[in-house]
Amino acid sequence: LDRLAHYKPDIITIEALSGEQCEFVRVNAVTHPDVFKDYCWDPAPAQKAIGLGLQEALVEIQATLKAWAQQTKTTPSPTERRRLVAVFLAANDRASALVQWLRLDANERKAADGIAESMLKFLNRETPKYNENYEVAAVLAARLGLERVYATDDHTADDITDKAGPKFGEALQDMWSKIDIPEKKESQALETKLDSPQDILNLYRYFNNPAKLRAFIAADFGGGIKHATPELYGRQYVAWWETRNMRMVANIRSAFANQPGAKVLSVVGSSHKPYFDAYLNLMHEVQLVDAAKLLK
Repeated sequence: LDRLAHYKPDIITIEALSGEQCEFVRVNAVTHPDVFKDYCWDPAPAQKAIGLGLQEALVEIQATLKAWAQQTKTTPSPTERRRLVAVFLAANDRASALVQWLRLDANERKAADGIAESMLKFLNRETPKYNENYEVAAVLAARLGLERVYATDDHTADDITDKAGPKFGEALQDMWSKIDIPEKKESQALETKLDSPQDILNLYRYFNNPAKLRAFIAADFGGGIKHATPELYGRQYVAWWETRNMRMVANIRSAFANQPGAKVLSVVGSSHKPYFDAYLNLMHEVQLVDAAKLLK
């Protein structure tokens, strides 16, 4: 976090579905089965607590942040911040809600101004399951004085895998079981020893090393291209992965479209990174920064 803070990003994006896409896959569950269940929260309790639907919450978020940006001489009150926490929750944007929660003084973090009591366990991170969207992105955003993070994941491409056929999953398991590269054992050894800040940094450095990532990509998606089944499941897998990454990168580009020149930090699973680098590098006004230099 200290090293990432030195980069001073203006915008932080995360690997999470937006409230809008969650609503889309919920309504279109027939063509996108299981996506909502696997990747989204049910915002209904939060929406009921504050009396806002998804679209109303999104409109209020935009209006509130615009008004705050224009108030250069005053800071939002605890009541205003708690209200925005509740509105972000109603918009199914839990990571941004956490950013606002962390920007409150500890004694102001309470169920008030539309925040449901049931949400305190999440907001106070009373859970054994760590998540980089919350422990890295949201914490860093709050530390830097940012008001939110941006969810840029995309699972609409999952219809490719849904249409692949009943034996698609079995084929992938077979393909993955054949991956036998030194890098796999190296990463597993690093992941089993996370007892100190140095161990964490070593893991992040490892997964931002271009040579290591190339090896993983060659084994995983290169293996998919070569995997032999009559249905060519491996090539369908690669098609899904490329489509998903292109849509994610489009969401990232959209996140800073109205802030030309912004510094952007994207927190995402390591196997996405080479694709992000490749696709972002095709875009005008985008200059990639070597993450390894930040993590020295």
